[in-house]
Amino acid sequence: MNIRSLTRGDGAVIGAAVLLLISSFLPFFSYKVSFAGAESSQNLWHSGLFPILPSVTLAALVAAAAVFLARSGQFDDRQPLGLSLEQWGVAISLFVGWTAVWATLFNNPDGVSKGIGNWLTLIFGVVIGVAAPLRTRLPALQAPLLNAPRPAPQPYGAGAPLTGGAQPYGAAPQQAGYGYPGGAQSVDPSYGQAAQQTTPYGAAPQAAAHAPAAEFTAFWFAVPVPRPLYAEDGSGAQIAELTPGTWYLAVDQHGQSLIAQTQDGRRGVLQDSSGIQRG
Repeated sequence: MNIRSLTRGDGAVIGAAVLLLISSFLPFFSYKVSFAGAESSQNLWHSGLFPILPSVTLAALVAAAAVFLARSGQFDDRQPLGLSLEQWGVAISLFVGWTAVWATLFNNPDGVSKGIGNWLTLIFGVVIGVAAPLRTRLPALQAPLLNAPRPAPQPYGAGAPLTGGAQPYGAAPQQAGYGYPGGAQSVDPSYGQAAQQTTPYGAAPQAAAHAPAAEFTAFWFAVPVPRPLYAEDGSGAQIAELTPGTWYLAVDQHGQSLIAQTQDGRRGVLQDSSGIQRG
C-alpha cells in the first residue's frame, strides 16, 4: 500500500492507537503501601486492570488495523459479519472511546490515585473515538497525510506518449522539445527550429476533415477529494475509490470523463475530473 494514500483522519486514528499502547505501560493507578509508607503503582498490564487493556488498548490497535486495511482498497470485497472493514474500524473506535471515558472517569477504587497513564488513556481514547467517524466527513481530516511528490521533469527530448486518443479537455496537443517533456517533435537540423507545414502561395488550404486526430497523451493525476471510479461497461457499478495523495494514470478520455488506472491495475471511468492535479 502507498502510505501517501492515507488521510489526516487515518493518521489520527493510527497515531492515537499507538499512543494508547505506549500509555498502557505508564502508571494507571498509584497507591500507598501501608506497611512501608512508600508509593506503588500499576499499569494496564497488571492482572487487576486486565479488563481495561483488551477493551481500550488492544481494541484500538484492531480499529487502526481495520482503518489501514480499508484504505488500501485490497479488501473491499471482505465483509466480516456483514460489515466492511471501514465500518468495523468506526464501530470499534467508538467502543474504545466510550470505554476509555468510563474506565478513567468512573473507575475510582478507594485508596488509589490516578496516574499519568490514566489521563493519557482518556485523552487518546477520546481522540480515536472522535477521529474515526469524522475522518470521512470533515474536509480537514480528508486532506492527504503526506503531500504527493511532483514527478521529476524528464530530460530534453526524452519520453514518448503512452497511448493514443483525444487530447483531454480540448487542449492543443503539446509538442516535445525544450520545456515539453513526454512527446516527440520534428526539428529542422539546419536551423534548429521546429518544422512547420505551410501551404504554398495560391494553393487552397486542406480540408480540416482530412487532418489526423490529435493524440491523447497519458498522464498522472491526483484528485482533490475522494472520488468513485466506475466500471467501463456502463453498469454504474463502483469498482474503486480514488483518494487524495495518490497518483493515478489517465489512459484515455471519453467526453468529459477520464479512463483511469489504479496502482493495482484496475481500470474504470472517472466521471468527475474537475480540480484534478496533473503530474
